[in-house]
Amino acid sequence: MRSDVVPRVLVVDDDPAIRLFAERVLSEGGYEVVLAGDGKAALDLTANQTRPFDLFVIDLMMPGMTGDQLAFALRRLEPDIKVLFFTGFGDELFKEKRRLAAYEAYVDKPVTVKGLQEAVSLLLYGHTSGPQLKPR
Repeated sequence: MRSDVVPRVLVVDDDPAIRLFAERVLSEGGYEVVLAGDGKAALDLTANQTRPFDLFVIDLMMPGMTGDQLAFALRRLEPDIKVLFFTGFGDELFKEKRRLAAYEAYVDKPVTVKGLQEAVSLLLYGHTSGPQLKPR
């Protein structure tokens, strides 16, 4: 990822309050945030994007398409995507699979502002300090 470009994050959650929380927290953390309310909307946004997303923050339990199913569909489009599962059901994530795929992580809901910012930064950069952007 280029250091002069604001990292793009797609947040996918069926709960509007959670989407707005994530948007506020990640925007304040230096990220460009795009929101989707379900898996279909996320796939449509991804297919029609002008610039790729650097990270997907995906709710695990959504109607219509689970977060795990969405991540699988997104990986068919772009195998190296990074996914942060944002869930209150972490145990569900490991029912059918024993471990997360490469470039996947999860954070339990509820999460603090600092916890979400650090989880995103850790997955994107390998540290918890957030984007290292050059001054404009």
